[in-house]
Amino acid sequence: MRKLMVIEFVTLDGVMQSLGSPDEDRDGGFEHGGWAAPYFDEVQASAAGEGLKGTTAYLFGRRTYEKMAAFWPTQTDENPMAAHLNATPKHVASRTLTHVDWPGASVLQGDLAQSMRDLKAQGDGVIAVLGSGVLVQELIRQDLVDGYRLFLHPLLLGTGKRLFNEMPRPQRLRLVDSTPTSTGVLMLGYDVV
Repeated sequence: MRKLMVIEFVTLDGVMQSLGSPDEDRDGGFEHGGWAAPYFDEVQASAAGEGLKGTTAYLFGRRTYEKMAAFWPTQTDENPMAAHLNATPKHVASRTLTHVDWPGASVLQGDLAQSMRDLKAQGDGVIAVLGSGVLVQELIRQDLVDGYRLFLHPLLLGTGKRLFNEMPRPQRLRLVDSTPTSTGVLMLGYDVV
């Protein structure tokens, strides 16, 4: 049975919005895009490479899928992340998309919870959720998340979309890994208890 892992880069105050570039996501007038770049180091690069080994599928919400599909298919396989993303099955949870162009991608059909239970039952490894904040909130509400891999940045932004919003009930987690980086980022692994 596969595990559903939420993998997110977040600030200390929980912001996950627009970590990669200034124009990635300006919703709500967000002006701090690209905040994660100064913190990237070899420790994170190594952890990302290790994480790829166990990932057998990806899950994206519509907006994250559209951003990823506009960039990664144009990258060469010399980039390990591009090689893995382009070769691995990708699933998109969307109420509006009916068709996707990225090779290996498909739109989930029907009820999200049932679709996820079916995907988790197919094989081993990890289904990795990258970004996709709205989708993550729904996965949490439906008790579908098996764990979190968080890259906690020593930064307070004060504004922006947060990873965790209101939840239907408390959720206990067990710390399974904690690794600091040279830039002060804490790489944290939690499993849902």
